[in-house]
Amino acid sequence: MSTSSPNILLIYTGGTIGMIKDFKTGALRAFDFKNLLKRIPELQLLDCKIDTISFETPIDSSNMNPEYWVQIAEIIETNYNLFDGFVVLHGSDTMSYTASALSFMLENLAKPVVFTGSQLPIGDLRTDAKENLITSIQVASMQYANKPIIKEVCLYFEYKLYRGNRTTKINAEHFEAFASLNYPDLAESGVHLKINKTYLFKPNLKKSLIVHKNLDTNIALVKLFPGITEVLLNNICNTPNLKGIILETYGAGNCTTEKWFINLLEKTIKNGIHIINITQCSGGSVIMGHYETSEQLIKAGVISGKDITTEAAICKLMYMLGQNISSNVFKTIYETSLRGELS
Repeated sequence: MSTSSPNILLIYTGGTIGMIKDFKTGALRAFDFKNLLKRIPELQLLDCKIDTISFETPIDSSNMNPEYWVQIAEIIETNYNLFDGFVVLHGSDTMSYTASALSFMLENLAKPVVFTGSQLPIGDLRTDAKENLITSIQVASMQYANKPIIKEVCLYFEYKLYRGNRTTKINAEHFEAFASLNYPDLAESGVHLKINKTYLFKPNLKKSLIVHKNLDTNIALVKLFPGITEVLLNNICNTPNLKGIILETYGAGNCTTEKWFINLLEKTIKNGIHIINITQCSGGSVIMGHYETSEQLIKAGVISGKDITTEAAICKLMYMLGQNISSNVFKTIYETSLRGELS
């Protein structure tokens, strides 16, 4: 790449940020991203060149699924050598899932992939879309000695830049919609854009980008609750083709010690189904064996999800199952931080 301005590719998948209100009818419709500079003339002040690409049919993020994740990954793969950074516009509801998935799919990523969106459409008077978009592009184009400063999948929303696979959507109506409860912010946007360099992911720059497109969705998410029945759990564990279960336990990874429960987990694991223990709490970590109630889980062969988010736990499981990793090393790899998703 030359020393000229960074090239940024803006990828629009759908979501509120790309909507514009028809003031006659009040209906929202997707606007043509080719007209982005007209809508947000401030983008011309940024020292970068912006190209745009849109999903043929923009989707609501509630319809997001692994097939679309592969589409986003392929757009990045195809354009990887032509651009210095990528900004993905996405609906906020499933943004943490997509950002987590992409972090695992893009191995040895050495450029920024910044996810952003908004709570209000771009044409709204009080919209948060402009600031989120402008700063995301600015973050994606930041360089030092002609090399990108950010080299990971991240998420920018309401003045904060987070590691993508550490985020959770915590609010449906505040501008501050996301939180990263177990990992510090990567940057904060105020009068100046303050980068917390200590916390940035440091990939191996000698290795080339590898894009993983095989994700296995034969998994289940089970949230424990007082009174959960054996019949329900038994049915889930005997789902045809099931390969993994994310178990949301109490506090630091605790669960009922009733005999039927522990026996069912042991039997399920013996059948080759991986069970990952994560906490129901928004923040904090699973510490298996800390209490007697989780000691039996260790004996049964349950995998510790440590301080991983539910979103990242699901995406990591889909990614690892798609890799055909042998069962004797599966636990070790899952409990290892691959893209900074675990502390």
